[in-house]
Amino acid sequence: MLELADPWMLLLLPLPLLAMRLWGTAQMVGGAITVPDRIGGALIAAGARRAGPTGLQLRQGVLWAVWGLMLLAAAGPRDLAPVSALKVTGRDLAIVLDLSGSMVRDDFHLDDRQITRLEAVTTVGADFARRRGGDRVALIVFGSEAYYAAPFTFDVEAIAKRIEGATIGISGRATNISDGLGLAIKRMADSAAASRVVILLSDGVNNAGATNPRGVAELAARNGIRVHTIAMGPKDLSTAELGERGVVDAATLRAIAEISGGESFRVKTTGDLAAVADALDRLEATDSDGLAAEVFRDYWVWPAGLAMCLGLWLGWRELS
Repeated sequence: MLELADPWMLLLLPLPLLAMRLWGTAQMVGGAITVPDRIGGALIAAGARRAGPTGLQLRQGVLWAVWGLMLLAAAGPRDLAPVSALKVTGRDLAIVLDLSGSMVRDDFHLDDRQITRLEAVTTVGADFARRRGGDRVALIVFGSEAYYAAPFTFDVEAIAKRIEGATIGISGRATNISDGLGLAIKRMADSAAASRVVILLSDGVNNAGATNPRGVAELAARNGIRVHTIAMGPKDLSTAELGERGVVDAATLRAIAEISGGESFRVKTTGDLAAVADALDRLEATDSDGLAAEVFRDYWVWPAGLAMCLGLWLGWRELS
């Protein structure tokens, strides 16, 4: 339904009449140009024939139309655009992603082709992030060190693109689970969100940093932060041969989840990873009332454009 943003602007419509009553018709004072009678009489007669009563009425009508259209544009005609409200869960969710050297191992399959662990994570992880509409999502990556890759934001598409652009080596090649989780807890410490959740994914064993991952999990629990862990990789530290590389410490990740009140998941295939994303969607549902938002379409340009066209036409008519 059309409405005016500033309808009081239309009160200025009689302003030209008031100005004419207060100040009257302007009188020209100054020198005059002498024109020979024969030439001057012909010009005056021609002007009178062209203007005439009808011409003057048309000119005044066009000027009033221009004035009215300008006021209408200034009043701001608009209508309410149909915009779906953003669902807001009141949840802060940090995705903590392992980018250690073992993520280059190509022991996963997607669409009948062999892919690296990193490709599997970025493909499924980006899709998971895009489904988090209503959450404030952040991205933290870790290897030897932990880095804040993206701040908390409702722009889940931006987070998804950061996940898709993740590369090995930017944070070192070791696996510092403690610092990755610790940085997420630090960023959430001052959060006023009703729910604070960490999704921690690792495919290795904590082999860097001076802090025990279980101790960091206890800190998360004391701060009311729930940690869901994903242990990724075909082989587990508890079942692998001694000294075998590229295995995941599922027991430690499971302990982190249990201590903080979260859930632990074991991922051996790309299908497992997609199923985990679905399970996390159910655990941390985004269904909630949306924020009421009013977004308007503005139509002032149409009366403004018509006023300009009428003004140009009148000017051309006066000069022709």
